[in-house]
Order: sequence, then structure tokens, then C-alpha cells
Amino acid sequence: MKPLFLQYPRCGTCRKAAKWLEENNVDVTSRHIVEERPGREELSLWIDKSGLPISRFFNTSGLVYKEQHLKEKVKTASRDELLGILASNGMVVKRPIIVADDFVLVGFNEKEWKEKLG
Repeated sequence: MKPLFLQYPRCGTCRKAAKWLEENNVDVTSRHIVEERPGREELSLWIDKSGLPISRFFNTSGLVYKEQHLKEKVKTASRDELLGILASNGMVVKRPIIVADDFVLVGFNEKEWKEKLG
């Protein structure tokens, strides 16, 4: 199965990641994170598979994150509540995300991507 590449096309980091994928001949299924936002179940599975804390899945530099004052909420809310917030708006989710059979990568870290996809 091809890895799933969740991205927002207007995001500079996502464009950089897409270019990297193309240059490294990594075949992915691309998905617009806002138009086809991930659901609670998907997010829960991805978070568990990533081994990262749920807080790493929030786009902390995004306007929605700041407007909704999520910085403190992320520290105190339950996992279920945080999954609801993430599933409510693709702009709240950190991007890009790569979902493969045995790993999930959040954000674009070229070294990490090369190790897992290269």
C-alpha cells in the first residue's frame, strides 16, 4: 500500500515535502487535509502508531490554534476532547503527515523522511 500524504497545498512546508517526495521517487496517495479532514478514529490510530504525544499533532503556529487559545487546552484536556478538536478542522492538524503501514511521520523533517522513505 502506498503511504498516505496529508497536506495543505498552500502550506510552504507541505510544498517542500511534496517536492522532496517527487525528487526521491516516493509514490504516495495525496490527500488535502482541509477538504478531506481526518476523523477521530483515523487520528487516534495515527497518534498511537506514531508513538508521539497527541500534542504533537496540533498545528501550533496556525491561526485557528491561536484564535481558539488551544495552547493551554492541549495541556489539560482529555484525549477524547483533543481528538474532537483535531477532527473538527484540518487547519488545526500539524502537517504534512505521512501515514505508512508501520509508521506515521508528523511535520517535514528531511532526515527522518529519508530514513523512513528513502
